[in-house]
Order: sequence, then C-alpha cells, then structure tokens
Amino acid sequence: MRGGVLDETFRAAGGRIRAALAARYRDLDLAEEAFAESCLKAVKAWGGGQKEVPDLPRDPAAWLYRVAERCALDILRRRRTRAENRPDEPEPEPTAEDRLASDDAVIPDERLKLIFVCCHPAVGADSRAALTLKMICGLSTEEVARAFLVSETTLAQRLVRAKRKIAEAGVSFKVPGPEHWAERLAAVLSTLEVAYAKAHEDAAGTGRHAGFAREMLEVTALLAEMLPREAEVLALAATIHFAEARRPARMDGNGIMVPLAEQDPALWSKPLIEEARRYCGRALGISGPGPRILQMMIHALWCGRKSLADPPPWKAVLAAYDILIELRDDAVIRINRAVAMAEVTGATQALAELDRLDVEALHDFLPFHAARADLLARLRRLPEAVAAYDRALALGPGEAERRFLEGRRAAVSG
Repeated sequence: MRGGVLDETFRAAGGRIRAALAARYRDLDLAEEAFAESCLKAVKAWGGGQKEVPDLPRDPAAWLYRVAERCALDILRRRRTRAENRPDEPEPEPTAEDRLASDDAVIPDERLKLIFVCCHPAVGADSRAALTLKMICGLSTEEVARAFLVSETTLAQRLVRAKRKIAEAGVSFKVPGPEHWAERLAAVLSTLEVAYAKAHEDAAGTGRHAGFAREMLEVTALLAEMLPREAEVLALAATIHFAEARRPARMDGNGIMVPLAEQDPALWSKPLIEEARRYCGRALGISGPGPRILQMMIHALWCGRKSLADPPPWKAVLAAYDILIELRDDAVIRINRAVAMAEVTGATQALAELDRLDVEALHDFLPFHAARADLLARLRRLPEAVAAYDRALALGPGEAERRFLEGRRAAVSG
C-alpha cells in the first residue's frame, strides 16, 4: 500500500521535484542524487518494517521535496563545497508545500526551464533530448535508449558527457531570451515528442508515464503561445491534441487495445479535435510541408473519420508517408509506412520494407516486432509470426497492448 503511494508520487511529481531541485541548486547530478535519497528515506518512513507504520504525510510530493532539499544540503556538506558555491538559504515564503502544490509554479515553468537548459547548444545535438528525458522527465536509461534506438551503454556515455558539458559551460538555469530559442527548439520538440510517445504507447493510461499525456498537451499549448509563428510548434501541438482525442476509443470494454483503424470515431473527444484543427490551420498558414506538418496531417486524416462506416484513409496516409520519408527518413517512419503499405499494396511488399531495416538496431523496439508479426500472419508464415509476437511480448508492453498481442498470437498459433 505504502509502496503504491510512493510509486504514484514518483510518477506524478518526480520530474517536477528534480526540476525544482536543479533550478535551485544549479546542479543536475545533485538534483538526481538528492531526489534518490529522499525516495529511499520515504521507503523507510512510509514502509513500516518492524515498527508501526506512521500516517502518510498530508502531501507526499511536498514531503519528498523537503527531504530532498535537506539531502541536497547534506550532499553539499559531504562534498565540502566552498562557502561561496553553496546555495542561498531557502526563502521563508512560499513554503515547499506551496511550491509543490501549485503546478503553475513548477509545471510548466520549472520543467520547461530545465528542458531548455538541458537542450543547451553546448551539449551535443545527439544528447540534448536524451538528457532531458532522463533528468527532467524521469525516463530510465533503458527507456531513453529504446526511444532513440541505441544501446544502453551508448546512451549512458552520452548522458555523462552531456552533464559534464553543462557543468563546464556554466550553463545558466534560466529560460534563454527569445533570440536563443531557435537554436534549442528542435531538441525541445524532440523531447516533448518522446515524452508523449511514452504515455501514448499505454492505451489504458495507467503506466508510470501516463501523466505525460496531459502534461504534453499543456506544455505544447504553452509553447504555441510563446512561439505563435513557429509552424513546427503548432504542428506538434496539433498532433498531440489529435492523438489524445482518440484515447477514449483506444481500449475496449475488456481492457484490450483497439487498433486505430478499428476505433469508433463517435467516442473520440470532439473538443480536442477542434482544438487540434485550430493549431493545424495556423501551422498550414505559416509553412509548407515539413516533417511535423506531415505527421500532423496524417493524424488529421484519421480524425476526419466520422464513424466506423467511413473507410480508413489508408491511401492518403500512405501518400503522406511517401512524402514524409523524403524529408525525415528514419526507422520509426518506415515502420508506420509499412503498416499503411500493407493495406494498400499488400503484406508482401510491406514485409519486404520492414526486412530492409536494421533488425539488430530494432531488436528492442516493440512496434517493429508487432508490425512484423502481423504481416507474417497475413502471409500465413505462422511459426515466424508466433516468434515475432513472442519477441514483442517479451519487451513488456502495457496491459491493454499485452492482451491485444496475446490475442493475435493465440489466433495464429492455435
């Protein structure tokens, strides 16, 4: 029970707390270490052991923050930090509880501030988004490595170098002025994309990163206000709104994931779709086709369906992917394109497309194995389909996705 409270608090507030600590003490490593120590203390204080379990704090997140502050000071003393480098004493007002209770004080302000810090041009382009996802969004090294299709060892080395760069460059923990936003924007948008993808891959919305769905709606809306003439920002805001609008139809009454083409559009959120269309219209009024513009248009095509009687827009979707791949050719786009290709030109051509990809690099990428399993099943290559489903299941999908994949596996193995 107590562990559940800690896990829930970690999922909901961990990123905010790390962001607030890093902003206060100007040290990413210190923020991470202090937060980890506060979680260990919470396990002891809330877990009971041989003693009677005390009541949980009224605000567990504020408790973690206050303890983490004390841990940070202890760590600084242990490091024998020079007096001039020690942080100022905390202001008496507002209290830690006040800061942590108000999302307005930490999200988006503090988290967005740290996103811009971690995306500093002093850090290598291949590390900016990865560092932010690890430090500020709380993704594990394994999760970040999978998102960028690299090994954990490679990713860990990048993170160490990135944090060293921030320390050596003396990066200011302040949102840069508008004249510096452009040089960081690509990495910021990549960070938000991956963070939302972690929430979106869980149809049930119960996973550790489920809270990112609502947060990314809010943060992209904030960025759209900050940068109203940036088409890529508007396109990402539209994409996330379109995708989140479909959440009510992503799982059936038995808790099984429903594929996009089989979702009932009547269940989709009309207000979110309308908001997405407003962002879409503004983006198209500024820019021609770009990678995020095309991704936005693919989502718009799907959200143009009014009912299940409307045929899925596979041909238009494939045509959009054909253009997109000329602008941003990566494995994820090719996998999505192959899924559309299977519906338009057949499973044989789609499977050939997947088999041309770097299978070793995609070994731990669940969507690749799930898509390949479906194509193999269509082609009646059943033993291979079962093996592909087994690999996808071994990668730990969410509950709704697991049940969907198990159902498909059973259909081809029986």
